[in-house]
Amino acid sequence: MLEVQGVETAYGASQVLFGMSLEVKAGEVVSLMGRNGMGKTTTIRSIMGLAPARGGSIRFNGIALRGMPSYKIAQAGIGLVPEGRQIFPNLTVRENLIATSANREENKNPWTLERIYEMFPGLAERATNMGNQLSGGEQQMLAVGRALMTNPKLLILDEATEGLAPLIRAEIWKCLENLKAEGLSILVIDKNIDALSRIGDRHYIIERGHVVWQGGSDELRANEEIQHRYLGV
Repeated sequence: MLEVQGVETAYGASQVLFGMSLEVKAGEVVSLMGRNGMGKTTTIRSIMGLAPARGGSIRFNGIALRGMPSYKIAQAGIGLVPEGRQIFPNLTVRENLIATSANREENKNPWTLERIYEMFPGLAERATNMGNQLSGGEQQMLAVGRALMTNPKLLILDEATEGLAPLIRAEIWKCLENLKAEGLSILVIDKNIDALSRIGDRHYIIERGHVVWQGGSDELRANEEIQHRYLGV
């Protein structure tokens, strides 16, 4: 579904990605892990056209994404939950959810306000509250709901549970498990190895802008040396 091959991305004269490659197949949950500053967010920004790659290829369902504007990439079927949530502070919860909603593929069971509220009941209770009146956890739920309302084929989450309270983290992971059960493809960045290895199918570890390890959940759990070398603080 998503194929990233040999991507090179820089901010001005500072290069961040050096031949970054990964893939996400239909129905898979794939994680991208690594210490801070190694290029995880830049990889996501490159996929979404927010940090244009200057080398390599990015394809989604056979469509070449490199060089496309970000809104066209989103319309192709990729929903992004960005780092820092970036919800609209001057819109209500309901307005945030419907602002970019779409069902371009005419899904028979599309994401609607009702389905989002069923998944995150707390948002239903706060439907008329402004975005800047929500807690960090509520904002993250709203960011996930907003991305789902575009009815994406691939959901990307950058720092899915960073800075959230334990109960909210558990709710986000439960949400991702449910989405996986529905067959949605997911690419997720997070630091929780236990949760990622529980719901993920395959994992990539990135170091200084390129992949240094990839494998399945059982391999990741069993390889403490790799965890210590590339993920330990």
